[in-house]
Amino acid sequence: MAGQGNISRRRLLRAAAFTAVVGTGALRAADPALAGQSPAAPPGAQPVDPATPLDPSVRFDLTAPGRELFGNRPLHNVTVPQSLAFDNENGHVYVVQLMAGGRQLPGESAPVSGAVRSYQGDLCLTRLDLAGTELGHMYLKGFGHGVQIGAEPVGDSAFLWTEVDSVADDGTNGWGTRIARFRFADGAVLTPDSPEVRRMQLVPGSDRTTCGIDPAFHRLVMRYRIAGAFRYGLYDLADVRRNRFVPLADVAQPALSYSFQGYTSYGDRLYLLEGSSYGSGGSTPGIGNTYLTCVDWVTGAVLDRQLVTDAQSLPFREPEGLAIQLPDIRRPDLPRLAFSFASGVAGARVTSVWYKDVLV
Repeated sequence: MAGQGNISRRRLLRAAAFTAVVGTGALRAADPALAGQSPAAPPGAQPVDPATPLDPSVRFDLTAPGRELFGNRPLHNVTVPQSLAFDNENGHVYVVQLMAGGRQLPGESAPVSGAVRSYQGDLCLTRLDLAGTELGHMYLKGFGHGVQIGAEPVGDSAFLWTEVDSVADDGTNGWGTRIARFRFADGAVLTPDSPEVRRMQLVPGSDRTTCGIDPAFHRLVMRYRIAGAFRYGLYDLADVRRNRFVPLADVAQPALSYSFQGYTSYGDRLYLLEGSSYGSGGSTPGIGNTYLTCVDWVTGAVLDRQLVTDAQSLPFREPEGLAIQLPDIRRPDLPRLAFSFASGVAGARVTSVWYKDVLV
């Protein structure tokens, strides 16, 4: 009976205890004793209002108009922003980009070109406040392309989750082959071998590996390539910190029409961002080809795909990055699906962040 099936599925999802059947995307309850429990919050997190329980089966209305969080804000470097993450407890936004050419860091004998930086996978990480004002930066040498990042608040700062161990398998750009966790330190320069960096490989034999954080359900979402195909894995964040790499779900990347630009997860929904700047890759000025796609973690099916019509007045408008923002950490049931656009002129790129917050 259809009604009973829907109720049963929702109860299963609310249990927040899954195990994966890799390759099919199917999920089943990991332990009946866990049914009804909420996901465990990280140490020091603010309590959730018990009157507003989380429902992981909700999804964002991708047709709803977006709102601007901030627009045309400079980063520490002038290159195109690649991805973003929110520290919702401290009110910070982290944005990563490829390092600009012509810079010379400690230990380097001369300034390094932008092409070499890209080949090596050298990144610049900027911390901003919620108005887009820079609060600090780091340099990450040999990490990757900055496709996706995650932020895990701890005290008055955060640990960043990124790709690491860059390999330029296409001869031009470096791409991460493992994931890493490190604490933000203003002005620091890190390499994969830095003692502050913890490296992990969740799926042996994979490459093009990146990750992000679902801050409401305390999960890590990872995109990786194996046997030439991209997939997404969903993990309990506490398990990953304990070196327990058992996925809650694993689904194939659906077919995309334009350039892949980011991903994030909220509950049992995976979101993908694609598109290109005006005048390239089939993007028409004033309309663009930026799309958001919603995927079901249970089945791997595409639930929705919509053209993003926000920020169309930007003269240069390239979608870059997707993340979940919790504007009130006591209300993780009221999330925002945030996405950013690279804007500005060549040699002086800036970032604009928008969001959708209507749930269905």
